[in-house]
Amino acid sequence: MVNPLGVGTRMKIPEKWTGPAWKGALLATIIVSLIASAHGLAAGLASPQQTSELFKKARADEDAGNFAAAESDYHQILASNPANPEALEGLGVVEQTELKFQESIEHFKQVLRAHPAYPQVNFFLGLSYYGLRDWANAMASFREELKTPEPHPATEYYLALALEAEGRNDEAIDELNKSAARNPNKAEVFYELARLHMAASLRAAEKVRKIDPDSFQSHAFLGQLYGEEQHYEAAAAEYKAALQKQPDAQGIHYPLGVCYRMLHQYDAAEKEFLAALQESPDDPATNESLGELAVREKQFDKGLPYLKKAAAGQPKDVETHLLLGRCYLGLNDFQKALDELELASHLDPSNGLSHYFLADVYQKLNRPADRQRELDLFNKLSGAQKSQESGAGENEPSHP
Repeated sequence: MVNPLGVGTRMKIPEKWTGPAWKGALLATIIVSLIASAHGLAAGLASPQQTSELFKKARADEDAGNFAAAESDYHQILASNPANPEALEGLGVVEQTELKFQESIEHFKQVLRAHPAYPQVNFFLGLSYYGLRDWANAMASFREELKTPEPHPATEYYLALALEAEGRNDEAIDELNKSAARNPNKAEVFYELARLHMAASLRAAEKVRKIDPDSFQSHAFLGQLYGEEQHYEAAAAEYKAALQKQPDAQGIHYPLGVCYRMLHQYDAAEKEFLAALQESPDDPATNESLGELAVREKQFDKGLPYLKKAAAGQPKDVETHLLLGRCYLGLNDFQKALDELELASHLDPSNGLSHYFLADVYQKLNRPADRQRELDLFNKLSGAQKSQESGAGENEPSHP
């Protein structure tokens, strides 16, 4: 049977986010046993060493997928100490893994009655409610977990899923944004964010189409959507249709130029970029695009002013400095080419193209040792950076 939580077994849940949830288990068990002994309640209890061994065995059984044995291990601990919170939590999570959600809920609640902020128990309680599709109790448990000093990092993620299940998508997006900040390398968080945003966009687009399927807004939105999906021909058609509806609309010429550029229709791309430049003369992206087209055609005098303006607006953009370096190289201004290409290599040391063109500059300056150094760096990096240069297109650089 597939686990509807989509998070695997008990040990895989925390390991996916932060590692096993058993930190301090042995210490907690020993402390509980010592307190009980100090109050004369130790008669019939397992010794700390026996309890420790049972915890180790339970974890090993869980790792091996032997959940019935793990349950038995926890029951042995609880037979001696029925209130042991670590054992109750462990038993509850094993039961959760076996889809015994109601039994796990009872054990989690038993922990929380004595220890309302016990680490991660509210989170696992929420997961059990989630497995039962009890969204209200799941959300309440996740929110209680978020009040603890160190909530489980996946809490906002599952809270968002529960909110989405109730149709509260805006709130779900808010929680996913929090989860993304907490877990910047978790692809599942960003997948859910992208999916919800896309669904919202499609719903909005459908409403626009229902109002007027041939409106400027409908064509402009579809152009952006197709462009993001790299369907450049369809995107260009939509952007053109949008301009027919509203010829003076701003913000359409630049993305239309990008579509033409990706379709290798360079004259049409230049026309659209020039129109975009009329809207915003200092826009770095538009100036860089025009400079890149000029460099591609080896029209270095034409490209230089565009690229200078682009560099003024985005001084740390690697592609701009690479293009400027190529432009100065084409104009035989080797010192300026050297300055721009060295800056590009410092801004992104992993980009091999800066070293490729530096080798070309050193060859022109008759500095063979420097040329060979840069060529060696290019050869080392080119495997990871095959096509970083804007305008390289179908003509990948060969050795200088």
